[in-house]
Amino acid sequence: MQYTSNYRSPLGDMLLAADEVGLTGLWFAGQKYFARSLDREREEKDLPIFAEARRWLDIYFTGKMPDFMPPLHLTGTAFQNEVWEILCTIPYGKTMTYGEIARRLAAKRGIGRMSAQAVGGAVSHNPISIIIPCHRVVGTNGSLTGYAGGIDKKIKLLTLEKTDMQSFFVPKKGTAL
Repeated sequence: MQYTSNYRSPLGDMLLAADEVGLTGLWFAGQKYFARSLDREREEKDLPIFAEARRWLDIYFTGKMPDFMPPLHLTGTAFQNEVWEILCTIPYGKTMTYGEIARRLAAKRGIGRMSAQAVGGAVSHNPISIIIPCHRVVGTNGSLTGYAGGIDKKIKLLTLEKTDMQSFFVPKKGTAL
C-alpha cells in the first residue's frame, strides 16, 4: 500500500509518496512523469516518513545540505536503480554529466561503454526529486537540460546550492523546456 502527503516548497507544491519501506516518490505538481509510479490504490496519511522528508526539504530549502537521508524505496528497474544510486553520490553544489554517469556505470559493470542516452532516460524517470538529485545532472557541453520539473526549477535548485553556473546554458530547444 502506498501513502501520500503534500509539501509546499518555495518552488511550488509537491506530492510525497511512501510505502512501508520508505519514500517512493517526490514530485513537483505538474512535472513530467508526475506520480507515474504511484499505485492506483493509495491513502493520504501523515506518516513519520513524511515528517522526516519534510524536515529534509525544509533544511534543503534554507540553502543547506541535510546531514541525514530519509529512508528511500527505489522501485525502478535494476538499471534505473543503479543510475539513481549514482545520482545520490553527486555532492551538494556540484554537477555530473550524463556521460560521466554512463562511464561510472560501465566501470561498475565491467563493460567498455554505456549509453549516455540510456542514462538520460533513467535520470528523467527519477521519482524522488531533489532528494535523489537529478537536477545536478547536465549535458557534456554545459547544457542545462533534462529536468522533469522544468529548467527554471533546475536553475533555482542549482543556484540555491551555490553551484558555479558560469559554464552552463539553457538550450534553445529540448525535451525539458
